[in-house]
Amino acid sequence: MTIDLQEGALDRVIRALARPMRPSSDFDLNPDVVLPEGRRLRPAGVLVPILLRPEGARVILTKRSSAMRHHPGQIACPGGKQDEGDADVVAAALREAHEEIGLDPRNAEVLGQLPAHETVTSFTVTPVVARVRDVFTPVPEAGEVAEVFEVPLDHVLDLGRYRIEARRWRGMRRRYYVAPFGPYYIWGATARFLRQLAEAVADED
Repeated sequence: MTIDLQEGALDRVIRALARPMRPSSDFDLNPDVVLPEGRRLRPAGVLVPILLRPEGARVILTKRSSAMRHHPGQIACPGGKQDEGDADVVAAALREAHEEIGLDPRNAEVLGQLPAHETVTSFTVTPVVARVRDVFTPVPEAGEVAEVFEVPLDHVLDLGRYRIEARRWRGMRRRYYVAPFGPYYIWGATARFLRQLAEAVADED
């Protein structure tokens, strides 16, 4: 794939990020869930890093360590809660990506944000989409990140790759999106906001 074609795909992402989008949550597919009024949500930011390679544009994801207390072994974007020292959720996403996969914030060009996503764990997560400017070799954070891998941007933006599955959680049947890629089971909040990006890009077609 030529660099021109890759940059064309990236331009579509940038245009999509500039348009209004509907908010999303872990409860989108579960309309029977009644959320309590006045609930307190903690802000968090995750980075959706896009890297241009000769074989095509790729999205960098992580597999969380099986030793993690929360979401062990799950596929996720690098990121985490906003700390007091972070100026905003964008700063939080860049800081966490530096800590988790060794991505220098100076090597990340922020392209835009997706709407904040409410999770079942009481976070409001803002996905920050960024282009990795230069050559990047990931350095997984020991004890937190088991693996760093790449998914073709074409896979992420293909609505046909997403399907709905369900399982019982806290006594209820919960539905969620999945977008498997090879041995990686991308699901839950990560699949939901990646699908939202795919929906936004598809809206211009």
